[in-house]
Amino acid sequence: MRRDLIILGGGPAGLTAGMYASRARIDTLLLEKGLSGGQINNTAMVENYPGVEPISGAELGALMEKQALNFGVNIERVHVKAVFHGSEGFEVATDSEARYYSRTLILAQGASPVKLGIPGEERLGGIGVSYCAVCDGPFFHDQDIAVVGGGDSAVEESVYLTRFAKSVHLIHRRDELRAVKELQEIAINEPRIHIHWSTVPVEVLGTTGVEGLKIRSVKDGSEDVLPVYGVFFYVGLLPNPLEGLNALVHTDDRGFIITDANMACITPGLFAAGDVRAKTLRQISTAVGDGAAAAYSAQQFLEKQCLTAVPRTATQ
Repeated sequence: MRRDLIILGGGPAGLTAGMYASRARIDTLLLEKGLSGGQINNTAMVENYPGVEPISGAELGALMEKQALNFGVNIERVHVKAVFHGSEGFEVATDSEARYYSRTLILAQGASPVKLGIPGEERLGGIGVSYCAVCDGPFFHDQDIAVVGGGDSAVEESVYLTRFAKSVHLIHRRDELRAVKELQEIAINEPRIHIHWSTVPVEVLGTTGVEGLKIRSVKDGSEDVLPVYGVFFYVGLLPNPLEGLNALVHTDDRGFIITDANMACITPGLFAAGDVRAKTLRQISTAVGDGAAAAYSAQQFLEKQCLTAVPRTATQ
């Protein structure tokens, strides 16, 4: 069976695209391997989504999924491995050997946390090293922990982790934070957060669990060991890869997909939305906008190709 549209990814961008496409009566299938909501499931509290009172990321993701299902979006839980393009559209391969076919495709598979690759990071993953404060923060009740990074995520999750930890050491390679001013002010004024300026992590220490973090000054090269029992890394994101994708898109130097203003990629009928796309700001609100634009562009593409009888509708 060939669908009119397949959406890869069930984060805010993918779910929004699904809602807009279903409202336009496009035969749509959304493929997601995990929980709907994507990266927002790892966010303790969402406070800046317009019109919504402060809410946990997991709760917001569940509400988005419920709304998408109410609009008639079909969601299947599969792990997509590869995408291909031919004369009749797109083919999506999964790890279950199932194959899906569509006339248009929206890439919304999101991004994953960057790993620094320092000694001990991989070996102690899951036993003290984490990339998700919401998932693992409660395991460090009344303990000393470290957070690596200086952007919004690192600072926001440092504040969240003070709910559990005795102290939070925030490691940042620059002499000022990159997070928005409001978050900076909260972190700087929180007595349980200790900021280590101009410092980088060198090695995560421990055998059966984290026993310390070796850090180094970027100014004079001096080293120190922090006696922490957990290390949370928030040093950026990289797009989730898919086999066959490089032949269908242009990317920037980090692998994020380059699109035009309508979310279109270089391959006709292929669109990208959300964190996987090359852009300056990755937020829930920008992902939602991307998803809406991508769905509308897919609708226009289908109409122009006379591949489905979709009435022109205002997607608002």
